[in-house]
Amino acid sequence: MSFENVSFKRKRTEKRAFSEETQGFPIRNDLTIAELPSLYSSLGFQATQLGRAHCLLSEVRNKRIPLFLSMTSNIISCGLREIIAQLTSRNAFAAIITSTGAIEEDFMKTHAPFLIGDFDADDTEVKKQGLNRIGNVFVPDESYAWLEQQDNAILQEVYEENDGQLVPSEYCKKVGTRIKDENSFLFQANKHNVPIYCPGFVDGAIGDHVFFFNQGRKKPLVVDQAGDLASFYKMILEAKNTAGLTIGGGIAKHHLIGAAILRNGLDYAIYVGTGTQYDGSLSGARPTEAVSWNKLKDKRNSAFVEAEATLVLPLLATALL
Repeated sequence: MSFENVSFKRKRTEKRAFSEETQGFPIRNDLTIAELPSLYSSLGFQATQLGRAHCLLSEVRNKRIPLFLSMTSNIISCGLREIIAQLTSRNAFAAIITSTGAIEEDFMKTHAPFLIGDFDADDTEVKKQGLNRIGNVFVPDESYAWLEQQDNAILQEVYEENDGQLVPSEYCKKVGTRIKDENSFLFQANKHNVPIYCPGFVDGAIGDHVFFFNQGRKKPLVVDQAGDLASFYKMILEAKNTAGLTIGGGIAKHHLIGAAILRNGLDYAIYVGTGTQYDGSLSGARPTEAVSWNKLKDKRNSAFVEAEATLVLPLLATALL
């Protein structure tokens, strides 16, 4: 069964013909990952949403519509980092919007890997072992010490080259030039000229580094957060159509859909997340809420997959290749 056969196939109507039966599919030895999303569409529940999201992403790709990715830092904490890097290398994204943690952790992983452990680990023991826990992923303290050493050198370069001004996207590009790891999304973004925007640049270890860097300086290093708005908004405004793939929520999600207000909304929006809409948070807000803000033009060109990203992003990625 193909996705085109399900009841809500791309019809320009609010009504749905509830004639399609829920139906499973045969498990074959030669079943490929690329086949699964269309087969999922008839399973119901979140599998159907996954099929819908895959269909929309395929449509965006086929129509060559610029796709903007927003993601939270935990996407880079886990093994999705390598998938984001692959998609970036294939020019799947027009730009990437993320938080400082994603930049830090991508850079740190070029030095030493993160480790898999247990969600129920004794955190007192974890701390004694010089580790930091992100769910069931563990980051050695030594990686943060290495990052600080590297970052101090980069901040000094930026300070000298740009008269004490730091623009986050330019910082990301500079870091990308220092990396030789093809599994790094910073490396791939620099190589393929994909801008990385970080609206909350100082909310992380990099912010700490900037603070200590400025101690005792008559002329401090200034983070020009607004310096990226001109190029980012230009991309948003000049595109004939736009699409957003939002993994998680937070500031990265809002920076993308908030900018879309300037053009009366994204044309396509695909959300993946676990947040609830019932607390009024942006992270859990569905695409239909974005319509009320002019952040999305039409909810019929949207999907919300209520799932943890490591379970579904590898499947959705097949739509972009």
